[in-house]
Amino acid sequence: MAARWEYTKGLKDIGNGLYAWLQPDGGWGWSNAGLIRDGEASLLVDTLFDMHLTREMLSAMEDATRIAAGRIGTIVNTHANGDHCHGNGCCPQAEIIASEASAEEMAEVPAAMLAQFKKAGAQLGPAGAYFADVFGPFDFDNIDERLPTKTFSGEMALKVGDKDVRLIEVGPAHTGGDVLVHVPGDRTVYTGDILFIDGTPLMWAGPVKNWIGACEKIIAMDADVIVPGHGPITDKAGVKRVADYLAYVDREAKKRFDAGLSVRDAAFDIALGDYASWGDAERIAVNVDSLYREYRGDGKVTPVIELFALMAEVRAVRRR
Repeated sequence: MAARWEYTKGLKDIGNGLYAWLQPDGGWGWSNAGLIRDGEASLLVDTLFDMHLTREMLSAMEDATRIAAGRIGTIVNTHANGDHCHGNGCCPQAEIIASEASAEEMAEVPAAMLAQFKKAGAQLGPAGAYFADVFGPFDFDNIDERLPTKTFSGEMALKVGDKDVRLIEVGPAHTGGDVLVHVPGDRTVYTGDILFIDGTPLMWAGPVKNWIGACEKIIAMDADVIVPGHGPITDKAGVKRVADYLAYVDREAKKRFDAGLSVRDAAFDIALGDYASWGDAERIAVNVDSLYREYRGDGKVTPVIELFALMAEVRAVRRR
């Protein structure tokens, strides 16, 4: 089913007024987005990491639908990571909806902070060099930040023309406030970063059971078309692979936690098997760290710069 849409950059017509914007290879910052339209009504599912990329996407959407950026009525940000919201300023008139938890997280990590970190680069050691490398293509200096104008918790029902759209909060999982955008009449769901397809999921928040539960919720939906936050359009088999990865890493991390291994040692010790071919496999370091925090139950969050340093180390060793 998913193979109908080639995994190439650009706009994919899902049918009946639904579109997906894909950005291979789906690695750091190369996120997907979507458009739901019915007549003159429209809803944009996420924007992109910078204004230039978002304008390029909106131009392609206008060519396909004749709906200009200035006429998009609503944006739904599926979560707080900048590659899903830093382009909000390209639609200055749109209402922006996000979960309450996501809105709080967005305010904590403005684009200016990413710009400073990127400019510092190698001055910050391996962490800074890694950050500057993976985020090199993106322009954080010219972002017109727009935070949500409306928030919700739990679920929210919307209308886009005559289409019913359901916003379903499934976080904390990938981040603190992840949201699914379900269009039941068109058997389609946009998942944000609950799904990384052919790329390694990244657990900033957890708990892992919430994330696996979110995957199970998607599988239980009457949905044929599943648009992930990163990677190609998928189906329920793709969702199950993500859930299986999370369950596997949970099992393996718990064994090493119980054996007294450090996060670093566990990240190096876990054999990724088939998952090693997924992009950004070094994210195992963040996932183990989040799982250890869950096992400890102390809520102690590791500084992001330390996590980037560990990912840089894991990547360097795995590439040898």
